[in-house]
Amino acid sequence: MDLAVIVLIQVLYAIASLVVVSAGLAVVFGMMKVINLAHGEFMMLGAYAAIESVRIGVNLWVAMLIVAPVSVAAIGVLLERVFRRLYGRMIDTMLATWGLSLLLIGIVTSIMGNTTAGISAPLGNFSVGAYSVSSYTLVIIAVAIVLAIALRWVLLHTSLGLIARGTMQNPQMANALGINPSLVYSATFALGAALSGLAGALLAPMTGVVPTMGGAFVAKAFITVIGGGPAIVAGLISSSALFGAISQLATFAMTPVFGEVALLAGAIVMLRLLPQGITGRFFKGAL
Repeated sequence: MDLAVIVLIQVLYAIASLVVVSAGLAVVFGMMKVINLAHGEFMMLGAYAAIESVRIGVNLWVAMLIVAPVSVAAIGVLLERVFRRLYGRMIDTMLATWGLSLLLIGIVTSIMGNTTAGISAPLGNFSVGAYSVSSYTLVIIAVAIVLAIALRWVLLHTSLGLIARGTMQNPQMANALGINPSLVYSATFALGAALSGLAGALLAPMTGVVPTMGGAFVAKAFITVIGGGPAIVAGLISSSALFGAISQLATFAMTPVFGEVALLAGAIVMLRLLPQGITGRFFKGAL
């Protein structure tokens, strides 16, 4: 029984991690159709923002939940002004954001060095029978739940969400109604960047932070977003649940490497059976 509880917690943690890691990319790609290959580097910037803030005396939770996302959002606003001329040109956008990812890695490496940094996971551990689990895993699970609910509420029940969705669907009409599409694009990209920075900061206590850490997450994020299909929130949750469960159960059965392979294999099979993603076949009409 104790082992079953531990497995359940770890599966929920794997699902929550995918939600947190993929949320920023889901917003940018799902709404703007921009393939941001620098998504992992935005996470890296958020992780370093949290670490450096803690180092100068900022409270850990403030650093992770406020400083990191705000800092990366500000960087996202500046970079979006450079890339906005490439919207609608998918290959050009991919190449530009790939170049940006290499640039960010180079800049951070020259400043921070190529050594592993990190911060200790707060809250300690709790016991389930003979097993011990980090209490911080429950924080990640809770943040993922709050994040999914907040995203859905903002996009579905606020005027800002309505304006953003309307502008993405028909920017010419939005402009005719007095809405500045450029401002909406900038705000949407900043939101995606903020969520990426938040993800990097939240995962910093669980993983080592190096300038190249983004490469470990960007593939998972793309698999999750593409596998989810056209619906932003429903797709994010459903694909995270599927791939997170597959990966973690395979990890328990074999090794973490096998878990990564199982996630990729599951994505290949799922996209072969459902080429439009999960919400392209199910949850039609969902956000």
